[in-house]
Amino acid sequence: MVKLGELATFAGQVLQAYRLVNSKFPPIALFDDVADADEFEVLFEIQALTNPRLRNEVGQLELIPRREIPFGITGCSYATAPFTHVNPEGSRFSDGSFGVLYLADSMEAALAEVRHHQSLYWSKVPSLNYERFVFRGLSCAFVDAGMKDATALPMTDPVYAPEDYSVSRRLGREVRKTGCPGLRYHSVRLPGSDCWALMTPRPVTSIVQTAHYEMVWNGQITSVSQISAA
Repeated sequence: MVKLGELATFAGQVLQAYRLVNSKFPPIALFDDVADADEFEVLFEIQALTNPRLRNEVGQLELIPRREIPFGITGCSYATAPFTHVNPEGSRFSDGSFGVLYLADSMEAALAEVRHHQSLYWSKVPSLNYERFVFRGLSCAFVDAGMKDATALPMTDPVYAPEDYSVSRRLGREVRKTGCPGLRYHSVRLPGSDCWALMTPRPVTSIVQTAHYEMVWNGQITSVSQISAA
């Protein structure tokens, strides 16, 4: 298995990347309404008195230190949500005990990644003959300072195994344990593209909504199309 220390470290470049979120999950206004952690704590306590659903909306706040939340940026809720609403099934670089902000170098790569994982998920739902899913496209600016580069590894490396995440999850745990902010790696679903796995939202400087996209399920995902302008 590759050792984290053997991977090159990025010096700090401002990059643009992309992701998709299901449009049924709206941004969490509370993260975007405050400028710092102190304001967040006060507003959270006030709103929690009148909004019994607030704790479900913001997710498991105990999973992320307040100092890691980039309060004050555009799209703070989009940057933070993957770390407070963690998929218990896990992902390529997480066993499900912590969140990861996944980004792609193009919207085409983001669509390919999401299409693959949506296909796997919905294929396990019995008697689902037709469904339509709408996703919100996001454009994310972030700084890669301190992140590691796994793109030097060939696609034959176990880190890139299409379905077996055991090796990549071990690498993800090491990245997180050492305090490394993230990792660049090859897209497995769109060869020639790259992705990033951010272990903290702190490097993000802004996330803005772009276009909406529709995926149609008919026993499999039969079409992917843009349905609104960016």
